[in-house]
Amino acid sequence: SIKAIESSNKEDDTTWLTYWVVYGVFSVAEFFSDTFLYWFPFYYAGKCLFLVWCMAPVSWNGSQVLYHNVIRPCFLKHHQTVDKVLGNLTTKA
Repeated sequence: SIKAIESSNKEDDTTWLTYWVVYGVFSVAEFFSDTFLYWFPFYYAGKCLFLVWCMAPVSWNGSQVLYHNVIRPCFLKHHQTVDKVLGNLTTKA
C-alpha cells in the first residue's frame, strides 16, 4: 500500500486500496464464520484462490467486482449514519 501511495502513477493506488478494503471486509466476515467454515473440505485452498483472484492484475479481479457490486452500494446506503455516529463519538471524546 505504501508503494502504491508513494508512486507517481495514482491508478495503482486505487487498485491496491480497493484490494485492502475488500480484504478487510473479508477478514471481519471470516472472523465470525471461520469456526464453521474450516470444517468444509478444501476451505483453505478455496480461500487462497479467492485471495489470488482478488489480487489478480486484470480489470475483472475480485477486488473490483466485490467492491463495486457489494461493498460500495452498502457503504453509499449507510455512510451518512456512520458519519453521524462517528461525529457524535468525537464530540463526546
